Amino acid sequence: MKIIVPMAGMGKRMRPHTHTTAKPLLPIAGKPIVQRLVEDLAAVAGEPVEEVAFIVHPSFGKKVEDELVGIAKAIGSKGTIHYQKEALGTAHAILCAQSALNGRVIVAFADTLFRAQLKLDKDCDGVIWVNKVDDPKPFGVVKLDDKGIITEFVEKPQTFVSDLAIIGIYYFADGEYLRKEMQYLIDNDIKDKGEYQLTNAMENMKQKGARFKAGSVDVWMDCGNKNAMVDTNTKVLGFLKGDKGLVSASLKKENSVVVEPCFIGENVNITNSVVGPNVSIEAGAVISGSIVKNSILRGHTRVQDCVMDNSMIGERASVKGTALDVSISDDSTFG
Repeated sequence: MKIIVPMAGMGKRMRPHTHTTAKPLLPIAGKPIVQRLVEDLAAVAGEPVEEVAFIVHPSFGKKVEDELVGIAKAIGSKGTIHYQKEALGTAHAILCAQSALNGRVIVAFADTLFRAQLKLDKDCDGVIWVNKVDDPKPFGVVKLDDKGIITEFVEKPQTFVSDLAIIGIYYFADGEYLRKEMQYLIDNDIKDKGEYQLTNAMENMKQKGARFKAGSVDVWMDCGNKNAMVDTNTKVLGFLKGDKGLVSASLKKENSVVVEPCFIGENVNITNSVVGPNVSIEAGAVISGSIVKNSILRGHTRVQDCVMDNSMIGERASVKGTALDVSISDDSTFG
C-alpha cells in the first residue's frame, strides 16, 4: 500500500499563517494536519504502508520536506518528496508523484481530516469517500445507483446534480491504471473548469468498466480557513478528551483554571487566567490575566489581560488588553 498526499497549494485562505508555515503543517490539537491525516490513513489501510509520497511546492524548502519525511518514518514508511510547480488541477497534482502510482494506493488531499471506520473494499476498483453537503457547487460530486456504485462524476456542478461531495480521500486498487488515465488527460489537453481533474480520469475509467463505490465518513473536518481550523481543533479535542497526554506535565499554572478539553504543550505558563475549553497551546506560551477559549495559540506566544475566543495566534506573537476574534501572524504585536 502507498499513500499519496497532494499538498502543494500555497494556502491563501489561511494567510497570514501560511506566510511562514505550509498549511498542512499547521497544528490541530498539537499535531500538524498532515501528520494526523497520515496516521489516520495508516491505521485503516489494513496492511503495511510502504511509502508516503508528499507532493509539495518547491518553495516549501528543506525544513518542511524533512519534517514530512519524518512523519512517514514515524509510521514505519518511506517518505518521498515530489514537486508541483504550478497549480494545474487535481489530476496534474497526483501525477507529479507518478513513481508512487502502482499497486494499491490511497490518495488524500491534506486539507481535510475525518472520523470514520474506512473500509478499503477489495470487491471494486476503488472507493471514493463522500459527504452530504448543503451547497455542492464548490465540490466534485457523485451520483450513485441503488447498490452504492458510482454512476457519474461531476466537477463543481452549477446546477443541482447531487449533494454527495467528494471529500478528497480516494482508494485505487491499481495505481498504474489511474496514472495512465491522468496522463491521457494531460497528453490530450483535456481540462474541466480550466484544470486537469481527477474526476475526469475516474469517469474515463468508469466508462471502460471500472467499478467505484462511495464510502461515507462519520465526521468530515475542513482545515481551509481560520474559522474552519478552530472548529476542527474543537472537534478533534472532543474526540481526544480524557487522553492523559493532552496536557504536558511541565505546565506551570498559578491561580488559574484549565477547562477540558485542551492541548497544552511543553513549558507553558498560565497565571491568573481561565483557559478552555477547546484551546490548543503550543510550547513556551505565556498567558496572564486572560480568558481564552476555542482558540489555537502557536509556540512562544504572549497573551496578557485579554478575552480571546475563536482565534488563531501565530508563533512568538504578543497580544495584550483587548477582546478578540482574530487571526494573527507569527512575530506580531497586537494591543
